[in-house]
Amino acid sequence: MTGPTAGTKGGKPPVNPAWRWISTFLDAIAAEAGAARNTSLAYGRDLRDFAEWVAAEGHDIATLDRMTIEAYLVHCDAQGLSAATRARRLSSIRQLYRFAFEEGWREDNPGLRISGPGKSKSLPKTLSVEEITRLLDAAAGHGRSPADRLRNTALMELLYATGMRVSELVTLPQAAVRGNPAMILVRGKGDKERMVPLSPPARAAVADWLTALDTREAAQKAAGQPVSKYLFPGSGADGHMTRQSFFVLIKAMAVAAGISPAKVTPHVLRHAFATHLLAGGADLRVIQTLLGHADLGTTEIYTHVLEDELKDLVYNHHPLAKLPGKPG
Repeated sequence: MTGPTAGTKGGKPPVNPAWRWISTFLDAIAAEAGAARNTSLAYGRDLRDFAEWVAAEGHDIATLDRMTIEAYLVHCDAQGLSAATRARRLSSIRQLYRFAFEEGWREDNPGLRISGPGKSKSLPKTLSVEEITRLLDAAAGHGRSPADRLRNTALMELLYATGMRVSELVTLPQAAVRGNPAMILVRGKGDKERMVPLSPPARAAVADWLTALDTREAAQKAAGQPVSKYLFPGSGADGHMTRQSFFVLIKAMAVAAGISPAKVTPHVLRHAFATHLLAGGADLRVIQTLLGHADLGTTEIYTHVLEDELKDLVYNHHPLAKLPGKPG
């Protein structure tokens, strides 16, 4: 896939692939992350400079590799930019390509393994099992109507049970889950398909939501109104719930669960799915398949999250972990 095809708002910047990617990314972080205006402006400045350099060097932002990004950082260093500024620009580039990777515009993330000046690669944010349990409990009680609460429970159970990307979740067709299947077909990046098993709680939540959805659709049909083919319908032209709507919803459920909304995003639940599976002894390649990662190296970052947890466990709980003479 080559990314979004719509032009940027207001007719600027010029409509070309680089600006389409950047514009769509900036719109997404403004909508999904609630980013402060200054943060969005900083991303925009950094990525505009990067895109202009890429174009001047004759590269394509959609196909460039890690070496091109490293060459850009050398260019920034030669321009006399501080280590902090270079690190921030690398962070902006990483975020852009992470977004492109998650959207299926690229098969890899070329910024993933580049170490910035004085910076180490950040680990994925995740949630504990206890926090996930609180979120699922909150979903069951969050909503204006019983049907809304059933929908919210199905959304959260599916997301945590499968590790789906939010774009895969909100575009999941009803046909994928009809008949109470033990596994569902997920269409991911680049239209690649994968089979993902459903946990018993997820299957029960989906079945309950389908019952409520069938009742709602029967009333719509009786009134001569169209119905959506998607499991989670929306009022927009696409016919399904938007990523932005779900982002707002999951933040509200975090508040209801007593968890800082800053900690909770759809992608954090995807990280939790992978980290908890790994902690439970799952094979890394199985997790790679379930997540739909093309490169095992992308999945391997979860081992570092687990390593940190194991080190903390030993340092804080092993009877001989502390140095002699040091108080506990």
